[in-house]
Amino acid sequence: MHPIEHLRYVARAQGVNATALVEETAHALGSLHLDPSGVVVACRRIVERHPFTGALWWLCANASTSSEPFEAVWELAEQIRKDRTGAELAAALPDDATIVTIGSPDVAGDGLIRRGDIRVLALDAGHSATEFVRKLDRYDVDNDRVDAGTAGAAVCAADVVLIEALACDSDRIVAPIGSSTIAASAHAWGTPVWLVAGVGCRLPSAFVDHMVQRHEAIIDPGGEYRVDAWEMDVEIVPATMVTDVIGPHGRAPMGPPAIRPECPVAYELLRQSAM
Repeated sequence: MHPIEHLRYVARAQGVNATALVEETAHALGSLHLDPSGVVVACRRIVERHPFTGALWWLCANASTSSEPFEAVWELAEQIRKDRTGAELAAALPDDATIVTIGSPDVAGDGLIRRGDIRVLALDAGHSATEFVRKLDRYDVDNDRVDAGTAGAAVCAADVVLIEALACDSDRIVAPIGSSTIAASAHAWGTPVWLVAGVGCRLPSAFVDHMVQRHEAIIDPGGEYRVDAWEMDVEIVPATMVTDVIGPHGRAPMGPPAIRPECPVAYELLRQSAM
């Protein structure tokens, strides 16, 4: 496939996990032989099509600010491929724990399948947890698919609630829809809420600002898009709802040291491309 067509394929891709998107984007960018301005335009168009995928912003920000972007993308793809967040989650979970998840978490799922002594209550809204439950079944992880309407009861019975970050800074988390519900229930019942934040999720606040503005524009009743907030795939969750962060370096209390940005601010990515 020609690199330009490959980039168009990545831009149109839907329902693909962040790691796969980063690897495909890195492969396409690494095969191009453009001047630096061409790399910036290509990166800008990718994040315009995937505005809430933090790992793509991380890749594109690091690549577009690098003096050797075509070499940098391969190193970045290797970093996300070797992400230790799943292993750190598996090591941090209590023995024989009951865990609540929402939707189909990829990084958290990689950690959960490493443990043979846990039970997962997979909250499902609109069949969003189908693939996740199948993955747990393949690895013989004890699990129950639970209707999202009973989130409070599930959280009350759990030892830990897991929320997977699509992107975050020290104040806000871009997370799958339903994450705020289980976090709020956990707060009411005193259940710990762990944010699973893999490589590439921790972004400068300027990027998260852009995501929040994009989200608000989409759900604005008087706006051009007019999508109800509860029909979105993602939501913005206050970081104050989280007690701990699990990342590639282990578990830490929620706060700035655990959410240090992993890329510079590339302001060029915040401009709208001429399509």
